[in-house]
Amino acid sequence: MQKINPFNQKTKPIEKSYESFKKLALKPYDSKSTSPFTKVRIILMNGTEFEANWFSHQFSRHCPDNALRREIALIRRREQQQQKKIASLKPIDETVLQHTIGYEQLAVELTAILAQRATDPKVKNALNFALLEDFDHVFRYANLLEMDEGIKAENLLGYYTEVMPGRPTIAEHRYPADEIKNYINSKKADLFTKLTVNIITAAEQQTMNFYMNQANFYPSELGRNLYSEIAMIEEQHVSQYGSLIDTNCSWLECLVMHEYTECYLYYSCFEDESNEDIKKLWYEFYLEECAHLQKASKLLEKYENKDYMELFPTGAEFPELLKFGENKEYVRKVLKETGNYTADREDYKRVDKLDEKAPFFKYNQTATKPTESVASHKVIEKHIEKCGKDYRYEDKPNPITSLRDRKVDNVDYGRK
Repeated sequence: MQKINPFNQKTKPIEKSYESFKKLALKPYDSKSTSPFTKVRIILMNGTEFEANWFSHQFSRHCPDNALRREIALIRRREQQQQKKIASLKPIDETVLQHTIGYEQLAVELTAILAQRATDPKVKNALNFALLEDFDHVFRYANLLEMDEGIKAENLLGYYTEVMPGRPTIAEHRYPADEIKNYINSKKADLFTKLTVNIITAAEQQTMNFYMNQANFYPSELGRNLYSEIAMIEEQHVSQYGSLIDTNCSWLECLVMHEYTECYLYYSCFEDESNEDIKKLWYEFYLEECAHLQKASKLLEKYENKDYMELFPTGAEFPELLKFGENKEYVRKVLKETGNYTADREDYKRVDKLDEKAPFFKYNQTATKPTESVASHKVIEKHIEKCGKDYRYEDKPNPITSLRDRKVDNVDYGRK
């Protein structure tokens, strides 16, 4: 594979990339014929641009130097325009719930891909842990989708992602302190590990924000409650993943890594994309992000007297690119081995191995009482009541025996 170093890419000045409002509205994709992986790439890069903008605002609010704040404002404005173009690709005829299936497919497939390549045990464990929860969210939303819109989720998922219970959402409500993990050492971590914590934090944050904002617009009370409940779990995921990011890096070092992450993702999307029009967009944005990255590296040198290569001790060439594909067997393996785990401070433990006074039990019981009112459980019960069984798309039975019954939603597994 050709080695790609975004620092060596020829670019144009950021000021020449600004566009009129007319050019920010692109032709939306066809909701019926577009590959689900094209859709998840769009969601991923929309979230990546949101993270870039939010980080930039936070940087500016903590920076006393107006000259530096003006420099990062130049980058931020184009990042905003990029986000608007990506967001405009979503078609009007795709409902919020249908789009949500794409969000959760991204969460499952992206997490599985990153986990299989992870070399840092704490990062791998965090990915595997949250993977099973996003996998269960697909199941909950898919049941709501069939009830409310008469659509089978496997048609939206392209049959790449199974639909069945993971770690039940009702078991995912944990004591807040248990989400905080040990952060990586960016001076010792390999480049892909640093990319991983940036990528997954941005992706989960985008999902959290989407659900937080959409919850009260859903037309049914059950749907509103389901979005609100799962938004709480996504907040837990953002807390977990965000805690993995090295807290010793300066704001400018973080800016360089943010821009490098965007370069890596856009080039990965470009190489992986099947839609020719969107493929061109990914490459266009890759080139622009190279300009942002090179600007950030100069700011690092000017304001902190640091060479950007200090952040890339083994070289700045991209590691193996991100490529979407089927991960069914990996998800099943993780579910079979760790489905009944929960978080315990910096660690993860089987629920039946926790001390009976562990804060998980008290918090979970507080958050989920009474059980019959918990939306993630209620949506399955409603589907069973209406159709005689829950909705699933499985290649074979669930690897957890107690999660195979399609006429009863298990609210004890992973919780008691």
